[in-house]
Amino acid sequence: MTLVSGRSAIPPTRVHEMDAVVVGAGGAGLYAALELKQELGLEARIGVISKLYPSRSHTGAAQGGVCAALGNTEEDHWEWHWFDTVKGGDYLVDQDAAEVMCHDAVETIINLEHLGLPFDRTPDGLINQRRFGGHTRNYGEGPVRRSCFAADRTGHAILQTLFQQCIRHDVTFFDEYQVLDLALPQGSGGPVTGVIALETATTELHAFRAKAVLFATGGYGKIFKVTSNAHTLTGDGMAIPYRRGLPLEDMEFFQFHPTGMYRLGFLLSEAMRGEGGFLVNDRGERFMERYAPTMKDLASRDVISRSIYLEIAEGRGIGGKDYVHLDVRHLGADVLNTKLPDMSGFIRTYFGLEPLTDLVPIQPTAHYAMGGVPTDIDGRVLADATGAIVPGFYAAGEVACVSVHGANRLGTNSLLDILVFGRRAGKKMAAELADLSQPVADAGAEVSVQTRISGLLAGTDGERPAVIRSELQEVMFLKCGVYRTEQLLAECRDEVAGLRERAQHLLVDDKGCRYNTDLGEALELGFLLDCAEATVESALARTETRGGHAREDFPERDDANWLKHTFATRDPASGAMSMAYKPVTITEFQPKPRTY
Repeated sequence: MTLVSGRSAIPPTRVHEMDAVVVGAGGAGLYAALELKQELGLEARIGVISKLYPSRSHTGAAQGGVCAALGNTEEDHWEWHWFDTVKGGDYLVDQDAAEVMCHDAVETIINLEHLGLPFDRTPDGLINQRRFGGHTRNYGEGPVRRSCFAADRTGHAILQTLFQQCIRHDVTFFDEYQVLDLALPQGSGGPVTGVIALETATTELHAFRAKAVLFATGGYGKIFKVTSNAHTLTGDGMAIPYRRGLPLEDMEFFQFHPTGMYRLGFLLSEAMRGEGGFLVNDRGERFMERYAPTMKDLASRDVISRSIYLEIAEGRGIGGKDYVHLDVRHLGADVLNTKLPDMSGFIRTYFGLEPLTDLVPIQPTAHYAMGGVPTDIDGRVLADATGAIVPGFYAAGEVACVSVHGANRLGTNSLLDILVFGRRAGKKMAAELADLSQPVADAGAEVSVQTRISGLLAGTDGERPAVIRSELQEVMFLKCGVYRTEQLLAECRDEVAGLRERAQHLLVDDKGCRYNTDLGEALELGFLLDCAEATVESALARTETRGGHAREDFPERDDANWLKHTFATRDPASGAMSMAYKPVTITEFQPKPRTY
């Protein structure tokens, strides 16, 4: 072992030779790993690296469903789903990518069923479907039943099904390893030849060398004070390439889900409104009838979240406070306890309320990143806004930006995204593996990671990471939240920069090497600060209101100037930020005013 200030610190790096490595064991990562094994055979060395035990991945928290135009309960067509996705994304969606997702959705759901997923059934034995926000029949005429579900545990069912299939196909798992850097021996243009990871149990560094690497690490909702995201969603998979000079796309677009549990952030899925629940203000009014007369409480999430804030701003929050009520009392015991058992249990456990008789306090909660690592439709990571490919590097799921969500993700498209593009990325990795470079070490990255960890363990003064993280979450929620202005964003940018400076001197109390969670939190703080910086800079650049990005000083959508994607890049040497732009791909649906 090496020694730091008289203490045992980091053992020398261990090396693992793999054919392909998947970072993240949620739905996207597991489906990609399964496809790699199925395409390459059982002898292929496929490794899945995860910060958590796979069944704890955040996919398991998804409740309401996964959408596909099966037409099992009423007429539906994938083209209608395609239109709803483009409209839901406020026309910032790349329509060629959304076409792939919506067309492939039907095959993907049927394949998932064949893998063993226990969907709810109709009386005829078909996969049952429920309504969800923004999903319509005949290009916007009214709601349609498109969400396939397993009670309100759909994500859990997906995660368990894919994990069991990966075990069956001899995928190798490295659980509780935190990936800290990419092996990029020739710089940001690639190729990527592996990753460097920290083993949580021992604080030992491991170098995984592989011809192909897929990031499927999820989002970064923990930059906000009130969020539905798990504590582990700290943007690692976005920050790591960003630090190495690769761009992040559309980071200004972060979705606030309208029905988070008041002050807690836990999600009460859209499924509750899909089954007939509705929102009411302090006067008992169903206020969504004013804002979205056709879709009402099943309008898109950004529309409903902003409507809630407008009700609160105009004094119609409950008791003058910053929340409104969700009313599900009329749904009855059968629906609440059979179709929505987990959410009903949350209400009873955390609020001490009975959803059959009580109104439920809710407020918008930070939920989903529409932006992320830019990729093509096969999960290949883009090096810049011109579309150049980084050889050997792939991304899928919330960490990636294809872009099928545009400025605002449609409900249930998140699970569909991880399934369709996780599967496609796995197939593409398998097809390209023979042509990719032989993996070589990135000695500079390994030394850099060792130095960073040794420095944190050796420090004897500084601030605790939790203090800075709490301040970051507060300022991001208040100044880069649902509503933004240039003044608020400029203040936010300066405060984030100040927090970054303070984070150069952190105190890690635990100096040991066994399950050092203090060290893990210090490393995650750096990732959160990177993601916050890219988010604020992108939000300042976009002088319009579109989807999840609402500028009070620029309240209208501006297609003439802003029908384009932002690419935020930071120079690894100087730290200077730059912004580039990529046109939105429009194939079928011309932008028009978005009404519900």
